[in-house]
Amino acid sequence: MTAAASPTAPAGSLLTGRWQLAPQVAVRPEPFGALLYHFGTRRLSFLKTRGVLAVVRSLPEHPDVRSALSAAAVPDDAVPQYLHALTALAESSMIVPAQQDSVLQVSPKENLA
Repeated sequence: MTAAASPTAPAGSLLTGRWQLAPQVAVRPEPFGALLYHFGTRRLSFLKTRGVLAVVRSLPEHPDVRSALSAAAVPDDAVPQYLHALTALAESSMIVPAQQDSVLQVSPKENLA
């Protein structure tokens, strides 16, 4: 695990590099946003909006979090809330730094098993 994905990682480290859902995380979309379940840690996380879900799903397609937020047309005044949510996901290992040579493909129909 890199320092950026550790529980003590500063929020600023989230802005550098490409991120992705952890391989052991399943996504279940819900009307309010989504449920994320990490099969390794057995943690459950809630994404409170579909906007955050869209950003999380798009992370592997972008060189960094700022690009993902920009591509999702997140308004400047909402960026701190998105960063807070993404930082919490990184601290709980729901999202991790992407491998340099791979991009994780996330199916829009992923469900919890």
